[in-house]
Amino acid sequence: MKLYITRDQAKRLLGGVKFELRARTELTNEEAELIIKYKADKEVLLHKEVKIPLTGRSIILNLTIGSLMNGQTFKCSDIAEILEYEKNIKESCEAFKNYLEVMKNFGGEEVIEY
Repeated sequence: MKLYITRDQAKRLLGGVKFELRARTELTNEEAELIIKYKADKEVLLHKEVKIPLTGRSIILNLTIGSLMNGQTFKCSDIAEILEYEKNIKESCEAFKNYLEVMKNFGGEEVIEY
């Protein structure tokens, strides 16, 4: 699995800058077959509540295996937010890697030596 992260920015109509982060994974054929076999595309890797400044409201962000495979875009207001999303995406990909490893090894035995 490879993770591709693209950062972009656009100017706002009234000045200032809006940031955009896009994350997409590319799977090997074997990994893609595992996702199909176990119907894991809807598996949630990240569930996060994002507060909307000055409104008192929040939105729920669910990052799934399928959304990472298709590519997901995040619009951000500052660089700190971009860095936080990148950190969360990378952590989600670690969980995704673990899912793939478990799916690959069903029917076998794992030996853990301490």
